[in-house]
Amino acid sequence: MKNSFGSSLTVTLFGESHGPSIGVVLDGLSPGITVDEDYIAHRLTLRRPADGLSSSRREPDPFVIESGVYKGKTTGTPLCIRIPNTAQHSADYANYGKARPGHADYTAYAKYHGFEDPRGGGHFSGRITAALVAAGAIALSALNRKNIFIGTHIARGASVLDRPFGDLKQDIDLLSTKPFPVLDDKAEELMKSMILKAKEQGDSVGGVLETAVIGLPAGLGEPWFDSVESLLSHMLFSVPAVKGVEFGDGFALADMVGSQANDPFRMEGDRVVTSKNSNGGINGGITNGMPLLFRCAVKPTPSIFKAQQTVDFTQGTEIDFALTGRHDPFIAHRARIVVDSVTALVLCDLLLGRYGTDFLGV
Repeated sequence: MKNSFGSSLTVTLFGESHGPSIGVVLDGLSPGITVDEDYIAHRLTLRRPADGLSSSRREPDPFVIESGVYKGKTTGTPLCIRIPNTAQHSADYANYGKARPGHADYTAYAKYHGFEDPRGGGHFSGRITAALVAAGAIALSALNRKNIFIGTHIARGASVLDRPFGDLKQDIDLLSTKPFPVLDDKAEELMKSMILKAKEQGDSVGGVLETAVIGLPAGLGEPWFDSVESLLSHMLFSVPAVKGVEFGDGFALADMVGSQANDPFRMEGDRVVTSKNSNGGINGGITNGMPLLFRCAVKPTPSIFKAQQTVDFTQGTEIDFALTGRHDPFIAHRARIVVDSVTALVLCDLLLGRYGTDFLGV
């Protein structure tokens, strides 16, 4: 049983949704990375619930950096961030044994033999992603100083389409300021109305997040088990509610012929580039220097207020069960900052592995 990811940069999560605190340990960071606590706080606000589109659980996320930072710079030793929980409503989860459809209640019981903390989903809760966002903020700021930038938008939400990426740098800058990460204001308005309609019906909706990374050098990744796709997919599937990942044109490539799917190479000055990017900036598991592009399918939030068939696994009986408590009718807008964060952590791991442990420091 382990809760760690990474090779050169290791990420370890700890805590439960309704425990005293949650947190993360980063081991392997370069010494000398600037740690801007205001920037970490800002990134956490982008994950936090807002307006009627989200859960009413409001956590201020007053994070504490316990180790690994001195005078605003990373020391190179393990960096620990702890985030106290302050808004638990454990009484909302006093139905242990009743497996909420779509949740990990039964599988947690099967793995941990009933010793797990079930309140609010325990260690399986989306609440734990706040720790990933705090760690990701440090990774993102380190990447930005290397002119590597990451941005994610809701390409599709509640069956409403956003406009595609255009000028990537401008769009990434725009998304960094938006609590609801949509590029087209009209699409945002319609998307929100469809989400609220589902909420009124006691239901939820899903979406597709599209991520772009610019500024990556060619040559990151390995050809087989540690390909860029392999490592990113591994981490992205750790984000709650992500059920599908595709790179470049993804599954659409299956309906193309080779002459459509291939990305022709050309020279741009002394730089090798491709004239299009159907493969999402990756060839043979290794970055080719073009923008890294991928999409994540985010399922509808499983916590809904309609009665559903389930079981009480402690009694071995079938029951009908309707949820109570505080739940999101849509989660993709909050998940985008988590996707940005875990992407940054994977890319830092790759960069440190290729260029050495001091690469991200000043």
